[in-house]
Amino acid sequence: MRLDEWFLTDEERDNPSTRLTAWSTGNLVRPLVHGATYFAELKAGLDRLGPRDLLLFTDWRGDPDQRLTDTGPGMAAAMAQAARRGALVRGLIWRSHLDALRFSAAENRHLGEDVEAAGGQALLDTRVRIGGSHHQKFVVLRHRGDPAGDVAFLGGVDLCHGRRDDAGHRGDPQPPPMSPEYGERPPWHDAQVAIHGPAVAEVEKVFRERWDDPAPETRQPFRRLRDHLERMDDVPPLPPPRPAPEPAGTHAVQLLRTYPYRRRPYPFAPRGERSVARGYQKVLRRARSFVYLEDQYLWSTDVIEPFAEALEREPELRMIVVVPRHPDQDGWLAAPASLIGRSEALDRLRQAGGDRFAVYDLENHAGTPVYVHAKVCVVDDVWASVGSDNVNLRSWTYDSELSCAVIDEELDPRPPAGGRVFARRLRLMLAAEHLDRDPDDVDELCDPKAAFEAFAESADRLAAWHRGGCRGTRPPGRLRPHSRPEVGRLRKVLALPLYKLAVDPDGRPADLRRAHRF
Repeated sequence: MRLDEWFLTDEERDNPSTRLTAWSTGNLVRPLVHGATYFAELKAGLDRLGPRDLLLFTDWRGDPDQRLTDTGPGMAAAMAQAARRGALVRGLIWRSHLDALRFSAAENRHLGEDVEAAGGQALLDTRVRIGGSHHQKFVVLRHRGDPAGDVAFLGGVDLCHGRRDDAGHRGDPQPPPMSPEYGERPPWHDAQVAIHGPAVAEVEKVFRERWDDPAPETRQPFRRLRDHLERMDDVPPLPPPRPAPEPAGTHAVQLLRTYPYRRRPYPFAPRGERSVARGYQKVLRRARSFVYLEDQYLWSTDVIEPFAEALEREPELRMIVVVPRHPDQDGWLAAPASLIGRSEALDRLRQAGGDRFAVYDLENHAGTPVYVHAKVCVVDDVWASVGSDNVNLRSWTYDSELSCAVIDEELDPRPPAGGRVFARRLRLMLAAEHLDRDPDDVDELCDPKAAFEAFAESADRLAAWHRGGCRGTRPPGRLRPHSRPEVGRLRKVLALPLYKLAVDPDGRPADLRRAHRF
């Protein structure tokens, strides 16, 4: 199989200023489903860091006291311990909006302060468009004496409260503020990957490009003065990059990114970069049998169109989407603003796919909705992506994002033929959890039609049990049919400007926006 038929070429990425290679081969990528799984691996990796080893991390939100395991330590303490052992710790943390707006300005600053106090360096990075964010979530660990232990973690999991949930979905003991529908300990479904092999050096390049950006982290005088007084404005050079790790597996990896177009351009992306959008568009043109998607938002008709076109083009194509039942934040205008785009997107996909399109949400065994924060897509059991990007204009054009697309050289021997081991195993791992099935007893779900029907039957049984007053034994499974979100006319009229300007803005250059291109 030719990788350039599935992955973007350098020309198709359309960003000659980046240091990234088109893709790398010889990698081993392991899915880490659930924050508890990821945090346990991250702790083990941090514990192994020694003198002159390298820890690089980016974060959208970071809580210094977020425990990595039940017994700790906190996130900041684990990084500080590595710094005290002589590891070079460098972080790029988004300089968030105010806590009063349910963001994380104070927490992100405190995480940076704790890293600095231990001898590391963390920058509060606001080099974004107005109202935008740095949404990338990755960690790179490089070892001076043990390059075989080098690893990069990336995906949807922030280093903060609420993320350390597991397959039981009882929620993180350190819960975040969320809509009351999710209870006092909001259940949280998320995914990250651990990468070994040459692609680790590619993830490191993403960090280095942002770190080496000569533009100041903020242009606001008060913030610059505060950073200077707290010694958070110095940018020590990184050590020279080490050689890429040796091959470790059979996985080809392509890194896909979003950077917005800015009047003060990024030197590594002068017109921005929209390879996340372009990667999805290219692979969806190849989709023939099955698209499986887990996504936090699923907004915007421009973004949804390549999914709809695939359904219209291929009469045998089936598509399953898993989304949250409710927005993460309540409010008279905030919630409708979050639902407007999804309502339009679901209408378009149902029109395109009819009964070959299905959308579900999740609940735990106590009946509490599970917040779906994962950003996972599997196409035809060949191409799989795990990252920070959501299916909306903000993630495809406005915020910084980073995703890992994987194609396995190894063919899966189970029918139907053509599936690759990594993509198929990832999809079946998620299906087993949502259906309450034994992970070793899901081979029949390799068939797209069987998987589609199994999801529908499980969700219908659970919905019928709820309609019947929850009498008798609860049927297995966590899936519920996702109903079309309804927004009243007045609230929609009032919330529409908020949706367009703040919830799902467009960060493309004007010529691409007019042409509806990415």
